Amino acid sequence: MNIALLAADGKKELMVQFCIAYCGILAEHSIIATNATGKLVSEATGLPIGLYMGGGQGGAQQIAARIAYNEIDLVLLFADPTAPDNTAVAEIGRLCDMHSVPFASNVATAEVLIQGLKRGDFAWRDIVNPKTKKK
Repeated sequence: MNIALLAADGKKELMVQFCIAYCGILAEHSIIATNATGKLVSEATGLPIGLYMGGGQGGAQQIAARIAYNEIDLVLLFADPTAPDNTAVAEIGRLCDMHSVPFASNVATAEVLIQGLKRGDFAWRDIVNPKTKKK
């Protein structure tokens, strides 16, 4: 499965802690992330992560394009609900809805999705996205 990680500035440490906790599950999949989030997670976990531009420089849009082309199977985006401008969150959420991509915008939902990933609940994505490469 291809997993995308994004995190608001105030949620990056939470994303790192989440990825440390679920490193064993994540290691079985291909991960991409926006630049700062990906570097922090990679440094803390040793996971190989494909890096895109920073979120503010267009990285969120790059990942959104991959979702639109149905190349992403799971999105974990730890958003800041108090941020005045959450257009990237809304756009990525909309694209995930359009393409039936499981999407979490907070750690509670991310934990449910990661446990489902561990159980194999998203095997149907292999039918939707046959180009997905497993490690």
